[in-house]
Amino acid sequence: MGGGIGVQLIGRLKELNDPELDIIALGTNAVATERMMKAGAHRGATGENAIRISTVQGDFIMGPIGIVISNSMMGEITPGMAEAILKARGERILLPLQQDHFYLAGLEQLPLAKMTDKAVEIFKERLRFSNQAG
Repeated sequence: MGGGIGVQLIGRLKELNDPELDIIALGTNAVATERMMKAGAHRGATGENAIRISTVQGDFIMGPIGIVISNSMMGEITPGMAEAILKARGERILLPLQQDHFYLAGLEQLPLAKMTDKAVEIFKERLRFSNQAG
């Protein structure tokens, strides 16, 4: 849907100034991928097959919760995309954004910027943990 959430996440990750981070932008459409590349992703790819192939490589997958729900985000998430993300070996850090056809009960509604901040904090904690474990 334009990559706006990915753009915000990539912007926040770039602020970490970690030369080890290799950010891959995976978009459901070319506009989303292009915007995430402009935000600072190192590589990018578009579409279901790119998502199927690339998600097996990542240690972390970040995005809105809709990326793991078939037909969400106004139909942009195909069943194949959702399945690939759910089966990926990497940890998923998902923003609990409401969708038109499902609701997340019991979660506090936060502005997107606050959700993004929280996602990056979780990422830093999990990255620190995985570096200590490995």
